[in-house]
Amino acid sequence: MMTVMGTMPRGDGAGELNNNTEAGRPEAAEGRYERHGGFASALLAKERDVIVYLPPGYDADTSRRFPVLYLQDGQNLFDGATAFIYGQHWRVGETADALIGAGAVEPLIIVGIYNAGERRIEEYTPTQDGRTRIGGQADLYGRFLVEELKPFIDERYRTLPGAEDTGLGGSSLGGLVSLHLGIKYPHVFGKLAVLSPSIWWDRRIILQKVRTLEAKPDVRVWIDVGTEEGDYAVKDAGLLRDALVARGWSLGGDLKYFEAAGARHDELAWAERVGPVLKFLFPRESNG
Repeated sequence: MMTVMGTMPRGDGAGELNNNTEAGRPEAAEGRYERHGGFASALLAKERDVIVYLPPGYDADTSRRFPVLYLQDGQNLFDGATAFIYGQHWRVGETADALIGAGAVEPLIIVGIYNAGERRIEEYTPTQDGRTRIGGQADLYGRFLVEELKPFIDERYRTLPGAEDTGLGGSSLGGLVSLHLGIKYPHVFGKLAVLSPSIWWDRRIILQKVRTLEAKPDVRVWIDVGTEEGDYAVKDAGLLRDALVARGWSLGGDLKYFEAAGARHDELAWAERVGPVLKFLFPRESNG
């Protein structure tokens, strides 16, 4: 496994990782990144890169520990050069820098986990679809996160390892797998960012899982959908919201539901929602 340290490229992300901050910007104003290339798993067949965002001030106070947010589809988060559509990424680093600098969110570590390419659907779905006979490896992927990746992150970085300080999130199928694993591992992930989730998977099996929960876990959940993702997507997101409320979540309390007017199902739309997600899940006052 290769580790590269430095700042990430900005704009379309066409540059390389380097050890210099942007000209004219103070070093403390932005976070830095470490890329762990070819992170190997004994559970999963394919290695993947892992990008770690370290917030401004991480190196200044070596006694401080930080909450952590794990995000799926890591290649789409920080760098337009690696994004699914070139130049269109979530701008997670820039947004986190700005919100931390403004005192709107708690300084946090963000871990971007590259997807497995052609095996993405397999790893991001909780069941095998009865019609297509594909998918169903989300539980194995979850073991990778809980048994391999999170222990590595907690050992290497100064994290706050408890569930109350650990989030999991993603969009589309990444949102689906994040919700599924958050429900399965509430003692590990206490905050969930569920953007434009693929609720349709396997005849909306995730709704059944929520509706049949034996007890409500102590998990804070953000759910959203864009109004231009289609009527069924908006309807499904509303059904998920209602299912969570029926199981004990408090809308406006530990559950936030947001319909983004005019937003489509793409990286640019999700980039617009990174700020509100971070402010809901990691507000500055949450840790004093």
